[in-house]
Amino acid sequence: MFVICLLFGLMFINAGLNKFFNYMPVPEDMPESMMKVFEAFMTIGWLMPLVAVAEIVGGVLFIIPRVRALGAIVIFPIMVGIILTHIYQAPSGLPMALVLLAINLWVIFENRDKYLALIKK
Repeated sequence: MFVICLLFGLMFINAGLNKFFNYMPVPEDMPESMMKVFEAFMTIGWLMPLVAVAEIVGGVLFIIPRVRALGAIVIFPIMVGIILTHIYQAPSGLPMALVLLAINLWVIFENRDKYLALIKK
């Protein structure tokens, strides 16, 4: 379980850092519609840094067992965006996105008692 969580967290840390430092090249076969979406995101100056910080913080939290439940919740909205992007813009990446979503949902399910404590009276 730890290895899966470590790899999951590192993937999100890497994705977040790439948004700041742009060290991974853009795939040449990326659909034009996806490029337009990313250009639109870039015109909103605060959006990509916010997503990047959420990915980095969520990834770090996801790696640490004690705070993994919080990391899963931080990353969940990012995962929803990833899934929707792949459904509507780039279906070829959907299988990998679904695997990541399954891991995230699994961790959320495993920590459901921690979340229930937040809503009990």
